[in-house]
Amino acid sequence: MTTSAPLLDPDGPSYLRVVRASAWYDLVVTAGFATPWTYALVHDVLSSWSRAWELGTFPQTDPIQTLFANLMGSVVIVWAVLRLAAPLAVHGLLDGVARALFTAWMAYALAQGAPGVLWPFLGVEAAWGVAQLVPWLRKR
Repeated sequence: MTTSAPLLDPDGPSYLRVVRASAWYDLVVTAGFATPWTYALVHDVLSSWSRAWELGTFPQTDPIQTLFANLMGSVVIVWAVLRLAAPLAVHGLLDGVARALFTAWMAYALAQGAPGVLWPFLGVEAAWGVAQLVPWLRKR
């Protein structure tokens, strides 16, 4: 009887490449959320896409929405820089947990009527979460 080796081992270099790749993704996708000025641009782009693809409408920005977007963007950028500067397997585990939470809250927002433009982001979050959590489950 043969057993197949896990696709990724949390203790191996391939896993750390996944941790770094997910950090690069975060930097690219969330950098625009980090300041009020860039968030206004991101909001306009996402709103345009959502309208063009008939996926719902975005609410107008307000100071509280902008504040929370900026807080999220700032924290995610710092977290991404940590994973790039000092990637550790435990960072992948924790990032996987965070992505499971992000995925759950995006699904909740979609169920509450949020614009469908969130679906691709939910899919990517779920995929990064699986990529970073499954190796830990297989290690047990």
